[in-house]
Amino acid sequence: MIVTYPVVVIGAGPVGLAAAAHLAERGVQFVVLESGPGVAAAIDEWRHVKLFSPWRYDIDSAARRLLEASDWIEPDLDSLPTGGDLIDEYLVPLAKLLADRIRYGAEVVAVTRVGYDRIRTAGREQAPFLVRLADGEEVLASAVVDAAGTWRRPNVLGASGIPARGEHEVAEAISPALPDVFGRDRERFVGRRTAVVGAGHSAATTLLELGELAEHEPGTEVVWVVRGTDQARTYGGGDADELPARGALGSLLKALVQSGRVELVSSFRTASIARTADGRIALTAGDQRVVVDTVVNSTGFRPDHDMVSELRLDLDPILGSTRALAPLIDPNQHSCGTVPAHGVDELTHPEPGYYAIGAKSYGRAPTFLLATGYEQARSVVAALAGDWEAARDVQLDLPETGVCSSNLAYGGSADEAGGCCGPAPVSIETPVSRGLATGISGGLLTVIEPEATTQSGCCN
Repeated sequence: MIVTYPVVVIGAGPVGLAAAAHLAERGVQFVVLESGPGVAAAIDEWRHVKLFSPWRYDIDSAARRLLEASDWIEPDLDSLPTGGDLIDEYLVPLAKLLADRIRYGAEVVAVTRVGYDRIRTAGREQAPFLVRLADGEEVLASAVVDAAGTWRRPNVLGASGIPARGEHEVAEAISPALPDVFGRDRERFVGRRTAVVGAGHSAATTLLELGELAEHEPGTEVVWVVRGTDQARTYGGGDADELPARGALGSLLKALVQSGRVELVSSFRTASIARTADGRIALTAGDQRVVVDTVVNSTGFRPDHDMVSELRLDLDPILGSTRALAPLIDPNQHSCGTVPAHGVDELTHPEPGYYAIGAKSYGRAPTFLLATGYEQARSVVAALAGDWEAARDVQLDLPETGVCSSNLAYGGSADEAGGCCGPAPVSIETPVSRGLATGISGGLLTVIEPEATTQSGCCN
């Protein structure tokens, strides 16, 4: 491919840096634009969480080759990293090798074609992409690889896909997914009644951690609010799961509910949220009412397509992924371990040269895994380099029996599932002891070792 302008990669998370590693390996000019002050700014917010995928699934192939040529020390491939481990032991060393190609504090607010809005066709493919940053700077690109993720766009608590009545007015009482229950966010929950809304791995992780906190802190109460009546999918595959930490997550949550330490409120579709006379938070669904002190929103995430609204995208009307990818990742049919291999062909839009990869490519489907994103990056970069044979030779080896389906709560809502990645504590020895696990984007599982808090999830 003759490159006049660099390929712009949006996001310096694991998948964005994987794309950068493949571009560097193929000698394609590129620049990575990251809105945060460092690599993986979103993951840094849940660095206390342990992934439920071991290291062997968390390292991209091209990134590994670059790192192995340096003084990098490979982690134990069978151990479970925390989000912090992923950053410190893998992404930071990788970013150092690519430092001259990464710009931090560069927030992308719009992507279009120079001189072309979405309507104009003639000559469109020859015009470079125009990438506008929040400070007004504009960067020209030959292609755009959008690995911005979905972390900054959580789903709403309202059961109809729009905010519940009053949701914005009580925003300060709503915690985002994967709070650090035993760390920076501890005082938010101690001695208080908390509602965790959602039925995915992030909800399970948080429920397990809160259940353990309640065991040691008087007055701490936990309510699990879901839309459905059958939590079998949330409780998961147990011993049959090829990722033991992921299987343990559901088993331990089930034990916690059965013990009464977590109150389960099912068939609850939030319609309104309001302050009570004594300053608490009341969630209402028909004639049902749950009153708490604080709420954790574990209902998942959705992609931001606003910044690319002038590009020609062919989005699935349900998931918000490409139409070709949608049936392969449909959470009504797949868990994160059964998604088939896919690459550039399934990620192609009518706008040549624009590709969304990683969690953003899945739209609202919570079935994403890092390994999936890495294969997407490899395939797309091969296509950008003109190596279509490699681009279409897509292969994927995923651990099966994942229970990352959004069908968890009520027959197929991606919003309710909360994504495959979310924090939740789980213990191997006792259902809620701080002995082993709790559990990310997209599904994290937190594994709490005796001296450390960790998490892991479906995305990794």
